[in-house]
Amino acid sequence: MADTQYILPNDIGVSSLDCREAFRLLSPSERLYAHHLSRAAWYGGLAVLLQTSPEAPYIYALLSRLFRAQDPDQLRQHALAEGLTEEDYQEKLERVILGSEAAQQHPEEVRGLWQTCGELMFCLEPRLRHLGLGKEGITTYFSGNCTMEDAKLAQDFLDSQNLSAYNTRLFKEVDREGKPHYEVRLASVLGTEPSPDSEVTSKLKSYEFRGSPFQVTRGDYAPILQKVVEQLDKAKVYAANSHQKHMLAQYIDSFTQGSIEAHKRGSRFWIQDKGPIVESYIGFIESYRDPFGSRGEFEGFVAVVNKAMSAKFERLVASAEQLLKELPWPPAFEKDKFLTPDFTSLDVLTFAGSGIPAGINIPNYDDLRQTEGFKNVSLGNVLAVAYATQREKLTFLEEEDKDLYILWKGPSFDVQVGLHELLGHGSGKLFVQDEKGAFNFDQETVINPETGEQIQSWYRSGETWDSKFSTIASSYEECRAESVGLYLCLHPQVLEIFGFEGADAEDVIYVNWLNMVRAGLLALEFYTPEASSWRQAHMQARFVILRVLLEAGEGLVTITPTTGSDGRPDARVRLDRSKIQSVGKPALERFLRKLQVLKSTGDVAGGRALYEGYAAVTDAPPECFLTLRDTVLLRKESRKLIVQPNTRLEGSDVQLLEYEASAAGLIRSFSERFPEDGPELEDILTQLATADARFWKGPSEAPSGQA
Repeated sequence: MADTQYILPNDIGVSSLDCREAFRLLSPSERLYAHHLSRAAWYGGLAVLLQTSPEAPYIYALLSRLFRAQDPDQLRQHALAEGLTEEDYQEKLERVILGSEAAQQHPEEVRGLWQTCGELMFCLEPRLRHLGLGKEGITTYFSGNCTMEDAKLAQDFLDSQNLSAYNTRLFKEVDREGKPHYEVRLASVLGTEPSPDSEVTSKLKSYEFRGSPFQVTRGDYAPILQKVVEQLDKAKVYAANSHQKHMLAQYIDSFTQGSIEAHKRGSRFWIQDKGPIVESYIGFIESYRDPFGSRGEFEGFVAVVNKAMSAKFERLVASAEQLLKELPWPPAFEKDKFLTPDFTSLDVLTFAGSGIPAGINIPNYDDLRQTEGFKNVSLGNVLAVAYATQREKLTFLEEEDKDLYILWKGPSFDVQVGLHELLGHGSGKLFVQDEKGAFNFDQETVINPETGEQIQSWYRSGETWDSKFSTIASSYEECRAESVGLYLCLHPQVLEIFGFEGADAEDVIYVNWLNMVRAGLLALEFYTPEASSWRQAHMQARFVILRVLLEAGEGLVTITPTTGSDGRPDARVRLDRSKIQSVGKPALERFLRKLQVLKSTGDVAGGRALYEGYAAVTDAPPECFLTLRDTVLLRKESRKLIVQPNTRLEGSDVQLLEYEASAAGLIRSFSERFPEDGPELEDILTQLATADARFWKGPSEAPSGQA
């Protein structure tokens, strides 16, 4: 049972992202702007391969070479002609690859790539099958010999030098005397060559920190970021206003120099660019997949405004200051001034990264969010396809709930995403003492509502939410935002904004809460018992909320093990809709207040105790979550794959290239994404991976004698 979560069926669902109408409405200049931003995002997205696992770049290079020589239909026909059956073609990858046209054209290269990644691609050895540090998993944000203690030491070093971890990786080497030496490597086009002075240049040197040598270098992903910069420079020509031009200039400087400060400056211009027709953001952004929780995965998106849904979000923004007062913490724990953000519904043209979310609240820089603002986006065409479910595949719900769930899940999710992004991530104040010793709150008058005492803890200069709460920061914040969404969806004004009143409004509330409860159960798929760890921030957050609502008691939520019609274990989730207001709301109110107070005060010990307590997965009755986890794995529906379009420049015109919703369509979309420099990119990725390969020999085989 333990391995089934790592095995995907051959008939996994595939959906196609539709943005044809949105693209059609763009002007020629807007299309060119979107095209070059998309190219930048797709090039930068290749860095994710180097941020994931040692074998990921080789897998990409192998598949890219395979499908450049033969498209999926040609490869299938070739394999069948060579004597493979349809089942063989689906399941015997080695025979398909070594018998392919690519292998005939370049036998040594293809065989070499297969030998490098083939075994690792299918390996289910516990350490190699999920992300983690040292013996707990695999990650290429850190060398294979790094432990959580190394990560903590490196974070303290970075804080001491006022360096952000967002665009870094950490490599440890051990000298002949057994002393560790650390390299903090920044992502940038520039490496060791001389360059104009910037805020980064002075940091590129050797340090001694707590008895350990540290070296700050740069040049990570250099040839990839060079291509990003070239496309951003081309996009700048078609920028609609000065904000966009300044934004792109700062992004170019950031990726060239390795400067997070330059990226922050670009983000300031991005915040000021209100209501653009073509919206985008790019950089080292989300820290979900760093086992320590502070390094950003490269991500870039380009999208077009959906005016009808955006109008509803604009009304929500207009009500935001009033709605913030409904949240269950004192005014002193809320930002001094609500910085009215952009909130738009977008149809995604391009989303490069490890996945596509339903909504986004960015930038993630706490200092910008607290003082200068942020933007919220809901990704409408993603919501339309990624979360659609057929009735027969709806697991763990009572039969009488299924039709209502299908009818209202989409509308209720629009409400939840809106509240989650705008008033979840957009709410709450961090108590900070700056480098001059000044506080952004009144120490004498502000009282902790949980203790009745004055504030005892806060963030010192250089400390951020991510650096201080590290491994739980992302999930804790997602849990806070999800809880805000559940809590505020009970407010009639919110439902009226989205066009729901009376019985419809009550159904939206019920389905939103029911969806969260079901999601908390489904989240168990992403818990790893062997390591007692969660692998996905949002899933952990939803499980925590499920635990809070179960703890509320009085029959609000029940989970009942059953036997399915196939004779195998099953379960049913029930939410008593008559008790959402009377039992659910007070429980969520108490929990939300604790979450915010602990976050505002930077109380890491209290925050960890609360959050990790609720996130613990045991087999204790009455729920017996470890046993339920086996049922969840047995009944799981695999996550859909999403096929995205491409844009192609033909003279001065930009064409939209769309693909069918199938595995073959997904493959073609990638094959045609880099039609001219595919071989060059394969070489770049494998060369970058090979240059650092010695760092992933394993936790017991630390790189040595190199420092």
